[in-house]
Amino acid sequence: MAVAAAMWGTDGLLRVPLADALPAATVVFWEHLLVVVVLLPWLPSAVRALRRCGPREWVAVLVIGGGASALATALFTAAFATGDPVTPLVLQQLQPLFALLAAFFLLGERLRAGYALFALPALAGAWLLAFRNPLQIELSAARAALLAVGAAALWAAGTVLGRLVSAKLPARDVTVLRFGIGLPVAAGIVTVQGGAFAVGWANAPGLALLAFVPGLLALSLYYLGLRSTPAARATLAELAFPVTAALLGVTFLDATLSVTQWIGLLVVVTAVTALSWHEKVRRTPMVRTDLPELSAK
Repeated sequence: MAVAAAMWGTDGLLRVPLADALPAATVVFWEHLLVVVVLLPWLPSAVRALRRCGPREWVAVLVIGGGASALATALFTAAFATGDPVTPLVLQQLQPLFALLAAFFLLGERLRAGYALFALPALAGAWLLAFRNPLQIELSAARAALLAVGAAALWAAGTVLGRLVSAKLPARDVTVLRFGIGLPVAAGIVTVQGGAFAVGWANAPGLALLAFVPGLLALSLYYLGLRSTPAARATLAELAFPVTAALLGVTFLDATLSVTQWIGLLVVVTAVTALSWHEKVRRTPMVRTDLPELSAK
């Protein structure tokens, strides 16, 4: 699982050059297209399984594919084109906080008052991380942070909706439908924005690595490890993600973080890790739900 989390940390190293060379929607379209080509043999059975479901599952799957997959990834890619290569990756760690809120609103789960003990430090850390000077708001940094947080919120909603449909659809079918539905939505975003579908052969290797290394391969390893790894250990293993992202960003992408940004990074990681640990080992979780442990995507 630590290997999978470290693979997620390479996302910025692969995505930043592509975000500089191509529109965000174009990058997302090719990510989905390459994964769909690999998952194509399982698409017919996934569609047949969806046909046996009711309207609620249909809506949930459409939101997962269109919002949590295509739109969220487009926002995430745009964040790299706007800001530094470390902040979007670490702000994505806020996803568990949003997932608990989504479980409260979408699944009717009860949110306990102690939730603020984790949420407020995490949000404070996110503020420190977003701005080199936390007392001076920079428009470009604020835009990048909002894009990354928006992506995290959409991914969290997708996780909760995935939990909602899990009673009717196996995890493999949900994954296949997520990318299968996300592909035409991504194509639609490119068309509406007037972008180009052509990427040039120079960008092909980076797109392939992005789709399969921090994408399909990392997700496959993560879920394989989660089957036999206690959740508390899984949470610690996921710390390889922001640590790897920060080290690669500083080493290879010329990213520099101020002292307060490093403090913010540590606060976000600590608060979210503590929350995930609490939800799995305490008898009174912040939200009464058995949502699966959240990943980066």
